[in-house]
Amino acid sequence: MPDPPSIWYPPRDLVDQANVTLFMEKHGIKGYKEFVDKSIRELEWFWGNLPGWLGVEWFKEPYKTMDPSGGPMWTRWYLGGQLNITYNCVDRHAGRGGTAFIWQGEDGRVEEYSYARLKERVDRLANRFSEHGVGRGDIVLLYTTMIPDMIVAFYAALKVGAAVAPVFSGFAPASVAERIDASKAKAIVTADGYYRRGRIVKLKEKLDGALRLTRHKPGLTLVSRRLGLELDLGPGEYWMDEFENGARPSFEPVELNGEETALVMYTSGTTGRPKGIRIRQHGALFMPAKDIYFNMDLKPGDKFLWITDIGWMMGPWQIIGANSLGGTHVILEGAVNYPSPTRILDLVENHRITQLGFAATVARLLKKEAGGRVEDYGLESLRAFGNTGEPIDRDTWLWVMYRLGRGGRPLINLSGGTDMFGPIILPSPVVPLKPSTLWGPGLGCDVDVFDDEGKPVRGSVGYLVLKKPIPSLTWGFFGETPERYLETYWSRFPGVWYHGDWALIDEDGYWFILGRADDVIKVAGKRIGSAEIEDIINSHPAVAESACVGVPDPVKGEVIACFYIPRPGRDSTLLPEELKNLVSERLGKPFTPKYVAAVRDLPRTRSGKIMRRIIRGLMRGWSLRDLSVLENPESVDDIRDTLKKLGLING
Repeated sequence: MPDPPSIWYPPRDLVDQANVTLFMEKHGIKGYKEFVDKSIRELEWFWGNLPGWLGVEWFKEPYKTMDPSGGPMWTRWYLGGQLNITYNCVDRHAGRGGTAFIWQGEDGRVEEYSYARLKERVDRLANRFSEHGVGRGDIVLLYTTMIPDMIVAFYAALKVGAAVAPVFSGFAPASVAERIDASKAKAIVTADGYYRRGRIVKLKEKLDGALRLTRHKPGLTLVSRRLGLELDLGPGEYWMDEFENGARPSFEPVELNGEETALVMYTSGTTGRPKGIRIRQHGALFMPAKDIYFNMDLKPGDKFLWITDIGWMMGPWQIIGANSLGGTHVILEGAVNYPSPTRILDLVENHRITQLGFAATVARLLKKEAGGRVEDYGLESLRAFGNTGEPIDRDTWLWVMYRLGRGGRPLINLSGGTDMFGPIILPSPVVPLKPSTLWGPGLGCDVDVFDDEGKPVRGSVGYLVLKKPIPSLTWGFFGETPERYLETYWSRFPGVWYHGDWALIDEDGYWFILGRADDVIKVAGKRIGSAEIEDIINSHPAVAESACVGVPDPVKGEVIACFYIPRPGRDSTLLPEELKNLVSERLGKPFTPKYVAAVRDLPRTRSGKIMRRIIRGLMRGWSLRDLSVLENPESVDDIRDTLKKLGLING
């Protein structure tokens, strides 16, 4: 590949036809930066008009856009407005024709669902949900994978007024049990199993294991027949197809206040207990539709694929965002590089994908396993790439842009989070880009980079913050008192939302994300808290204490490294492998630590807080300027020696 230019400029034809260009011309806005600045400066103008721009249909129009009288952390939006997500994503498109989604199984099976077919199945299931007492204020937990029945259950739950709690299909029973207990789910939707790299994953069996560990028992469990496994279903358990049979094929959507809960997504944080991120109806609908229309440039007839799982934020984000605009999205079962390392390229070529999104891990895998063959594929349909979940390195960014994209398609590199149900910094297809950049603020998102004193900083690393609220911000943690929510997001800089990422704005005004400023690890774009892993490792009788951190990895972005202090007198010869297996059993194979090593001590402050960032800093070669805060600075040399033995730093 020849040396690329230092800045990529979008092709003229792409700029002229972009949704955002046509919008700006209609509204007399001269450029994208002016649009972003106006949307931030005139918050009520932007968010107040956005539903109309996106074609949202209210049952009852709001009388006021926002009410910040309770403080930014408790801002209320679209007061008096009533709507239903399923009505806006399915019902209003059903009479217009078009494909709602395409499903691609790992075994080669393909199914297409028209909006009309999807509505009929959603309505049948909604009627059955209602007959079994599932409705407004209840939780429907989805412990399933990317299959058509998942989409049906997702929309049926929202249609009856229930909230959806999606759970990652790779989680082990103990983690699933924790989320069932926390959500107190009224119903659970799962599958008999699914394919992963040619193997059968018996998902219902894992759910049964989780339910044996729970205090809370759901009243209703639905099981999809993905593999046709023979199962003995117990009381309150039904095959989903039989459950739907005979139900009426029409259901009137429940009219919901925009402040009611739509999604409860459990995400790992800096404490061991997952946080139940509560996303309200209006935020769940408007945020992904905004991003996918203005930034990912979805048009009628497009096919949108973001490689994800329903248990991660980008799953619901893709589903709601694409369908709210009447578009087609593609869902994918199984691994991205099985049965062929070029599976993703095959999908793009065969389905004529127009927008392809991923975590950087996927791009690195594709570059490694299929990089020499990308020119053999017809990728003309592609108009934009997307990346989220982890920073994308310069080499991978350049490969995606100039080898995969042939220099003519933007990479919409975005960053936000589950707790805001979308990105707060991202480019549009009409702006110039530097390698790895996220360009700058998203529409309606007043973001900044602060130093430790809470002052804006340019040209050096600082904390990503959001200075004004947006409708999709989590409004407290589900089932918890406000204190943990306020402590997590609003305590570092009073009145300002603390995001948790390191960020940098360079001398030309381009924004970059440099990784987590807290103790969240992202393995192939999947978040896990250090404390959640450490709780498991510390439960082993031979372990006194541990610290787990993310290690930069050329394929997965980060892998997990755990350092533990052995208890005196315990035989620890086989302990590293035991601890790896223990984490795998409790959290699932994706979160198995790659490195586990014993140390004499861990760096800690005088108050006893373990300084994981000291370990991260050693691995990244950062200057350690704050050792004076340590009670035991000699521990740093021990950690450094251990890192050398593991090959994580140069000897």
